[in-house]
Amino acid sequence: MTSPRRKHQNADATYPGWLEEILDCLRTDKSVRKDFDNGGRLHIDRPLPFLSVHIGKGREDLAARDIVAANASYLVVDDIKEALPILEAVGAVLGERFGAFLLLDIDELDHDTLITDDAPYLPPFEIRIASTDDVAARKAATALAEGTDIRQVKFRTPRINRFAIKADSQAALIAGQTGFPLVAVRFAPIYRQPESRSTYPDLRERLVANIFDAGLKAFAAFIDATQSLKLTTHRALGRKAFVDAVSRADRSIDDVASSFDFLLAVTPINTDAAWQAFKADKFKQEPRFLYRPLSVQVEAEKRKLFSVAFDRFEDPALYHLYREKQQELDLQLSLISARETGRFVEYGRALYGPVEPSLYRVAIDILKKTAALAGDGDDVESDPQTANCSEVEAAAHVMIADYQRQYQGFAAEIELRDDLPSGMLVSGERLLISRQTLMPRGRVHALLSHEIGVHLLTYFNGSAQGLRLFRSGLAGYEGMQEGLAVFSEYMAGGMTVGRLRLIAARVVACSAMLEGRPFAETYGMLVGEHRFGPVAAFHLAMRLYRGGGLAKDAIYLRGLLELLSHLKSGGALDPFWMGKISASHFEVMQELSLRGLLKAPVIRPAFLTHSQAQARLDKARAGLNPLDMIIS
Repeated sequence: MTSPRRKHQNADATYPGWLEEILDCLRTDKSVRKDFDNGGRLHIDRPLPFLSVHIGKGREDLAARDIVAANASYLVVDDIKEALPILEAVGAVLGERFGAFLLLDIDELDHDTLITDDAPYLPPFEIRIASTDDVAARKAATALAEGTDIRQVKFRTPRINRFAIKADSQAALIAGQTGFPLVAVRFAPIYRQPESRSTYPDLRERLVANIFDAGLKAFAAFIDATQSLKLTTHRALGRKAFVDAVSRADRSIDDVASSFDFLLAVTPINTDAAWQAFKADKFKQEPRFLYRPLSVQVEAEKRKLFSVAFDRFEDPALYHLYREKQQELDLQLSLISARETGRFVEYGRALYGPVEPSLYRVAIDILKKTAALAGDGDDVESDPQTANCSEVEAAAHVMIADYQRQYQGFAAEIELRDDLPSGMLVSGERLLISRQTLMPRGRVHALLSHEIGVHLLTYFNGSAQGLRLFRSGLAGYEGMQEGLAVFSEYMAGGMTVGRLRLIAARVVACSAMLEGRPFAETYGMLVGEHRFGPVAAFHLAMRLYRGGGLAKDAIYLRGLLELLSHLKSGGALDPFWMGKISASHFEVMQELSLRGLLKAPVIRPAFLTHSQAQARLDKARAGLNPLDMIIS
């Protein structure tokens, strides 16, 4: 390993008691979080061979401060004289431990000199970078410059200018006084409007996230040059603990998410009676569905939702996850408040998206190629191969008990309900089974693998992560969650022609509903064109038209196709068991895992141990069409 650029100038210095306590914490691998006057703070969640630094100089609300505070090891103070003894003392201890130590000094330029309010085009913006002369610092500066590819920021591209340390009085003083390798970065405040100085919030968030990531790359380059740590990726240098502000926001967001049951709120309580009336009207009149009274005060919950503060997270990755969830909860609350109105279908379209032409084509292809093989989908109570709710409940108890033997925290409950249509659904830690349930006996295990082996399993794995967000679900998680659940039926050996046709028909019926076709027309299409039985077609259409038109049911096939594409491209399954996540969150879940913020799943699905599971998974990795998943 190479040593710091030169030794601490006064190795025998004595420090105030509070600073000595900090140094003792670092020597014994303890975290440090010390607040100073004027909003200053030293935060070190674990000893590392670097420290990110921002000198406030009385300025407020700077993006530079947020970038620094996102790091696992940082110092923010108002005055450089306050910073210097801390930098010297902390750097001496960490430099001795790692054999190397780097300071990253981050600040903003006074003005964005390359743009005006009436500029006819968006010019580049300036980022200035300097470093001390040692090799490791120069490599860090190069990595920082290469990492500031701000294409994700959009609108503006960076122009990197190198400058000498001595040209910046602050950087020169820090480098000269401490003697440690140093990289300084100064960027134009492009997140502010030139004249009014008002903020562009989205641009600010993107700028913070990108320069923070570039800083991690600089630290990684320094570590590689000095061999001061073993490192797999620069993202592993992020925080390994979240601050109290995250825990508080997590509880608040979960309180809002738990204040209503979205699916129960939009599921009719009179499905059987509505079917009988629809049949009596010769399948021509729009059925009248009844719903539970809303138990949530939507306006009050929205006030709570938008009172949750994310500005002290000090973690861009978590910040974005919670902001996304806040927006999704807002949309869900708007949706249930618009139940049985014309606005409902549009909120549903915004939440779940339209039926894409490519998805529709896949669904139609499945229906056409399986038309000659399918039954009508109607389950008959007198059929000896049909299981009722009691048999399903008994099998569910057995499966839950198996999971509980592996993990005591798998505290699932089962409820038999009179107010649900035939089938079952998961709500939090509860498996709700309709007393009207009839299903082929051979499908019971596969459907329980769907509900218990995916939906309940990811709930309890998410609960074990320490943040409730991972059990209630990241924004947009439902598509991949249902894709996994359908895939579980295949893995358990229970994907039938009838089941795949049902999933495809949901897409076709969803498209018809979103086009504005009435219930009776969609029902007639399912019976006449696609050969579904009357009861199956009614229940399928009910799911699409409930509440005023719910576009959710297209996500099953969409999620399955996303999962098959993910597996074909070499993607892993394990991260999906950590909690309720979407495919778009795969990268951030990997980052949080590398940082130690997420644990491996405490329990994995039982269907992965099926005798044919590995062979089926291998087929999926080689490239699998949904039609190839049919077992019988």
